[in-house]
Amino acid sequence: MHGYEMIQEIGERSGGAWKPSPGSVYPTLQLLEDEGLITNESEGGKKLFTLTDAGRTEAESGAEAPWEDAGRGVDWEAMHEIRQAGFGLMEAFGQVWKTGSADQRQKALTVINDARKKLYLILADED
Repeated sequence: MHGYEMIQEIGERSGGAWKPSPGSVYPTLQLLEDEGLITNESEGGKKLFTLTDAGRTEAESGAEAPWEDAGRGVDWEAMHEIRQAGFGLMEAFGQVWKTGSADQRQKALTVINDARKKLYLILADED
């Protein structure tokens, strides 16, 4: 697979709970290549990574895949609700920012900053 494909695959296998960043994947791939566990070849200007025999042996003898644990115990319905709420908030804020007056923009910033503070107060068990 290409590095980007690996990132997408891990995201899918973890049910969206874990999507590693390119900044963590590519150095790891370089390390695995340095250790002789993978090889790469160019395909259309991108690197295609493949396990070596040593890499396959190491993978088979290793612990459970990390994405197996990433999605355990996650309340996916609640996660979806939280994401929808966050996206809705940002969409409304973006609309005010694009079309609102300077006064409306300032009011929107105040709402966002107040919401952030109130969320942290929830963790502090304060009203």
